[in-house]
Amino acid sequence: MPPLIVNCCRYALLALLLCLPGFNFAEAANEDLKIPNLGESSTSLFSADYEYELGRMWLRGFRGQAPLVTDPLLYGYLENLVFELVQHSELQDRRIELVIVDNPTINAFAVPGGVIGVHNGLFNYAVTEDEFATVMAHEIAHISQRHFSRRMEQAQEQGPMQLAALLAGVLLAATVGSDAGLAAMTTAQGLAQDAQLRYSRANEAEADRVGLRTLYNAGMDPYAAPQMFERMYAATRYSQGDRIPEFLRTHPLSEKRIADTRARAMQYPKQIRSVSLDYQLMRARVAVQSAQTPEEAVAQFRSAAEGDPISAEATAYGLVLALTAAGRPDEAALTLDSVWSVNSDRIEYVMAAADIALARGKPDRAVAGLERRLELSPGNHPLTMAYANALHQAGSPHLAEAVLLEQSRRVNDDPGLWYLLAEVQGLAGNIVGLHQSRAEYFILVNALDAAEAQLGYAQQLVGNDFTRASLINERVRDIKEMRAAMDRS
Repeated sequence: MPPLIVNCCRYALLALLLCLPGFNFAEAANEDLKIPNLGESSTSLFSADYEYELGRMWLRGFRGQAPLVTDPLLYGYLENLVFELVQHSELQDRRIELVIVDNPTINAFAVPGGVIGVHNGLFNYAVTEDEFATVMAHEIAHISQRHFSRRMEQAQEQGPMQLAALLAGVLLAATVGSDAGLAAMTTAQGLAQDAQLRYSRANEAEADRVGLRTLYNAGMDPYAAPQMFERMYAATRYSQGDRIPEFLRTHPLSEKRIADTRARAMQYPKQIRSVSLDYQLMRARVAVQSAQTPEEAVAQFRSAAEGDPISAEATAYGLVLALTAAGRPDEAALTLDSVWSVNSDRIEYVMAAADIALARGKPDRAVAGLERRLELSPGNHPLTMAYANALHQAGSPHLAEAVLLEQSRRVNDDPGLWYLLAEVQGLAGNIVGLHQSRAEYFILVNALDAAEAQLGYAQQLVGNDFTRASLINERVRDIKEMRAAMDRS
């Protein structure tokens, strides 16, 4: 990357830091701010490979700073939905990474290189799966049409600064609130001399059009798009300042845009879709996780059950989760019976039953139930994580370790897996493995110094196991390469 562009990026990142509360300029002046040096792109300032590497590097840093959801079931649902949409999209490079932010606000974002994020608050706001998918399809369209790259290339040397500002603004919106994120973007805009961080109207119109086609091709209702936009627009009519959803700060809506989306939707046959139980179950999970207290969630679902809920089954499921979290497993078990008979093999219900068994102090029963269900879906990640945790609670850390080690060969990018694996390895007496697993966790959250320290501890304990020592040394080299990529300029 040309030195001038690197310096522009540095100044943009410095401007972003200045927006953070408690930032000490005197201390920062002694630090050499650095950004990733990803090398020259072969065809343009922002090639697909450049975007991919930048996105993955950004994701590691984001994981280390933003409050993230760690629910494997929620991730599993989102992966299935997004990859179904991607298969019917114009996206060529389908290396997608997903991240769910624990934030009650309405927001979703797409980062160059196929990183798609969503605040879990969107689940509470989008009433149907089709409405939720509208937002996801829109973000996929931004990636497939390479709007970041096209805007940045137009800006030439100021482009990387705009991109750095945008990526940092996404992080700030997720961690310290939308006003800080907007302030960071505004500061960088001034430095970039009128560079615009919001998508242009043409980009938004294109993402609406392409996203709508993706929605229809995936078998979903295109009329959900104007419905979702209308609900968002209504929510902002009387909002000011930080009450405006972050999504609408960067994706501004207008009555004309809603009308255009409605007109485009009318060009497609209306899809009559039944209520998605999968989606409603996930909404119930998010509602329980987002409640101030478990008892508040219990009251919320009892009230919903007395009315006319979108899905009575999902409402009962939410009540089961809330009662379990509130320490009332016997009541939860009775409520689960009302949905258990409908589909006793549904993974959500099997895992809910396991949680009830654990809350009752019967981990062996939880292990048995999860083990039976895993025979039908071997390798299923949410089930496997629940199974390993149940083994842990049952006092079988060696078995839990074996399960998680095997699963890590299938899914190696889940920080929660490495965190739990380190815990059970410690209980099983595998201290070298504990340090290795901690290192993998720290790598995923971009704590490279901590990761290298853990591998150093492992090296001291490995003894004459040359095979294991070689693997540890190789991972240390990987970390040094990651750090070098961040430090070079």
